[in-house]
Amino acid sequence: MKFIFTGIFIFVFLQTIHSAPMKSFYDFKMKTIDGKEIDFSTFKNKKILIVNVASECGYTPRYEGLEKLYKKYKDQLIILGFPSNDFGAQEPGTNAEIGAFCKKNYGVTFLMFEKITVKGENKHPLYQWLSKKENNGWNDEEPRWNFFKYLINEKGELTHVFPSKTEPQSKEIISEIEK
Repeated sequence: MKFIFTGIFIFVFLQTIHSAPMKSFYDFKMKTIDGKEIDFSTFKNKKILIVNVASECGYTPRYEGLEKLYKKYKDQLIILGFPSNDFGAQEPGTNAEIGAFCKKNYGVTFLMFEKITVKGENKHPLYQWLSKKENNGWNDEEPRWNFFKYLINEKGELTHVFPSKTEPQSKEIISEIEK
């Protein structure tokens, strides 16, 4: 009797897991660097470039390229910056310090969010979605360093992953934005 009950419980549990819909990119809600909650469903019909950023990295000047890209394509592209201290402790500041640094040094006007974890066991649910094939449909690659980029299309689907070394204004990124 105990075996039958356990078997039924496991069957019902597995059915619940497998019938649960995959979370959509548009289901996320996150707080900006200044604490304002943003519902990602407001990004529908736009391309989105997601970048994990850091203020004390060799790639930090990429903020300038990201801002230029945003200004040129802001009618069709949204850039979301996610500060992270996961790589070489290169983002030690508070959200307020990071926001001030970005505005003062690079004139950042694209959306910046609260500092999060983007890799490993404690990574934020957004980055779990971005870096797990069972969540996004095809990609298992998590960021390998700061300024790693993910491109989401107008339907909320992850379409491309760009390594840190790829410049924000590279042909690869621009050609995907202009499609």
